[in-house]
Amino acid sequence: MPESWFELSSADKAEALEVAAALSGRPAHLLEKDIWVVWALSAIYDAPLGGTLTFKGGTSLSKVYKVIDRFSEDIDLTYDIRELVPDLLRDGNPIPVSPSQEKKITSAVRSRLPQWIEQTVQPVIEQALVASGLQAELSLVGKDSDKLIITYPAIKKGTGYAAATIQLEFGARATGEPHQRHHVACDIAPFIDGVSFPTAQPLVMAAERTFWEKATAAHVFCLQGRLRGDRYSRHWYDLAAFAKTAHFDSAASDHELARQVAEHKSMFFAEKDANGGKIDYFQATSGELQLIPEGGSLDALKKDYVAMLEDGLLAFEQPSFETVMASCAAIQDKVNRLVRRG
Repeated sequence: MPESWFELSSADKAEALEVAAALSGRPAHLLEKDIWVVWALSAIYDAPLGGTLTFKGGTSLSKVYKVIDRFSEDIDLTYDIRELVPDLLRDGNPIPVSPSQEKKITSAVRSRLPQWIEQTVQPVIEQALVASGLQAELSLVGKDSDKLIITYPAIKKGTGYAAATIQLEFGARATGEPHQRHHVACDIAPFIDGVSFPTAQPLVMAAERTFWEKATAAHVFCLQGRLRGDRYSRHWYDLAAFAKTAHFDSAASDHELARQVAEHKSMFFAEKDANGGKIDYFQATSGELQLIPEGGSLDALKKDYVAMLEDGLLAFEQPSFETVMASCAAIQDKVNRLVRRG
């Protein structure tokens, strides 16, 4: 019977990571981090709470849909709004019918979600750590206390861009639909014999919706003319990678899905542009999508992209920043053209 990865000695783990790094082309510290990503997904989706959570974002594009080559380190999860605030929804409709209802829902989510994470999710992770014989630190962070950080004892380290932490980021103002179950395995598994690694069966958001979530997020940053924080260049890389897959054509032609994303963000994620005007998400999904920032925000994006490359998050194909931007410009033009045609 194969020996569990977590039962190996530190020396054996280090050797296995180096061997797998040489065979796979992926940095050893990212292969190690990926094991913890899959372990965390397994802990969540082996528990009853997994039935109300949808796995989404860049890590789902990497681990499930194979849309991107980029190593994605965070786990984005949507807790079904119908489970958290059923008392505030009208006839179960997850979209507020008025700004006042949106404010009530948002206020309730901000109040209830941290409690749910602390009382429901954190104990599940703690119990899974004990069951696996593992040591790791858990901390609830974020402005709204909506992120659970798992800090694990790393065997290998990189430049520091990708830290030895797994961030579980929770949202609860959507249903996560459309979604379905998928199998997830560790990147290291095909390269090491005689060792068993974690696997998971998460409920995963459709790649097409993730495209529109990322496209509208990039649109907002372009109109604001600034990046709030770092580590945002991954979104543009992901969009460029989408263009090479069938998921892109499917997403670009799904005007109803685009409208649903715009409707949801208009209510729950209202933003203002650089001039203080309200950003119209429906413009982004109706032929006026903008994906290319300008000036200082473009420079900041390029700096972050270079840092991502230096830490090895793109192991196999490393397109230049200019190539990524050119691809995003082509995406912008094609999406807008398709929408205008109707």
